[in-house]
Amino acid sequence: MKLTNQAQSRPTKLSLYYEEQFVSQKIGHFIFQWLPNQLTDIVIVCVGSDRSTGDALGPITGSLLTKRKQSNYSVYGTLKNPVHALNLKKQLRQIKQQHPNAFVIAIDACLGKASSIGHIKASIGALKPGLALKKELPEVGHLHLTGIVNATSPVDFLTLQNTRLHIVIEQAEIISRALFYSEHLYFNKTEASR
Repeated sequence: MKLTNQAQSRPTKLSLYYEEQFVSQKIGHFIFQWLPNQLTDIVIVCVGSDRSTGDALGPITGSLLTKRKQSNYSVYGTLKNPVHALNLKKQLRQIKQQHPNAFVIAIDACLGKASSIGHIKASIGALKPGLALKKELPEVGHLHLTGIVNATSPVDFLTLQNTRLHIVIEQAEIISRALFYSEHLYFNKTEASR
């Protein structure tokens, strides 16, 4: 898959605090820089569960994305139909069948250092879901976004269940705005180049 600019001129990682000024635009621009040159399907896979506050970042983001009627993105993983550990393999097979040449962006919550809570990270490469819960799950995406929702602990599953919903919703709103911004840049650019 051919990407937009020369790889040397683009950062491969980005980490921003969710209250930082222009955070959605900065993340959106990062995403845009890595989208393929050729117009292709862009699929967003929002991983997580609606049964755990800390793990709900993906499904909340997916739900926010599907509320926008004019989006060119295909979104998997919402509060109504989450993509989680139990159905991830099946969902990825379905996505591969329906969007064989798609550029995939994965979204998930994660745990980190206490000083990193509230940061949103964007990285090139696949997401490795389930690490906090020691689950071996398939990798997802060409690019991924993670929100650090809480600090790691000896009992990460309890930490995820006791995470404040406020920070999860704030991060989900920022990520969805960033994706809309990258979509605006991408499709305006591809229309202009025709």
